Amino acid sequence: MLQLRALDPAVRHILLVVSLGVLSSCLTACGMRSTSNGSPDILLFNGTGTSPNDVAAVERILNEHRFRYATANSRQLNGMSEAQLRAYRLLIIPGGNFEKIGNGLTPNTTATVRDAVCGGLNYLGICAGAFIAGDSPYNGLNLTSGVRFPFYALEAQGVRKAAVEIDIAGMPPQSHYW
Repeated sequence: MLQLRALDPAVRHILLVVSLGVLSSCLTACGMRSTSNGSPDILLFNGTGTSPNDVAAVERILNEHRFRYATANSRQLNGMSEAQLRAYRLLIIPGGNFEKIGNGLTPNTTATVRDAVCGGLNYLGICAGAFIAGDSPYNGLNLTSGVRFPFYALEAQGVRKAAVEIDIAGMPPQSHYW
């Protein structure tokens, strides 16, 4: 998994726009819709463990495309019911530290999010948000029916940080500290 903040800002922006482009095509296929009560369609998580820069980048893209969204920190998400979550069409959990994200949520919250997603709430996990969607030992959402996402092959040997080579099409390989 590539950490977005390790990338050149232009490449990071392209990746975020492409990710949200899929969202854009889904939401605009039937026109800009809001939920039946006029509230925003998107809930952006900005709680414990999220990267403030990643949250800001997602917010910038949502604003540029005029998507209506609300934010929720860990305390607020912990207090939401399944019905409140399902009032949104999409939950976005951006990058950051997936251990802190998971540990900042209660087990009841992760179960509620899982139930809401199984009941129709769409989910977009970016970087750490994707890791926490799996069967993470750090209170993961387990949206993957038991599949856990390892960092890379050396993780099985207990290595959590290493220099890795990143290959991007049309560019020379770069080493990044992971």
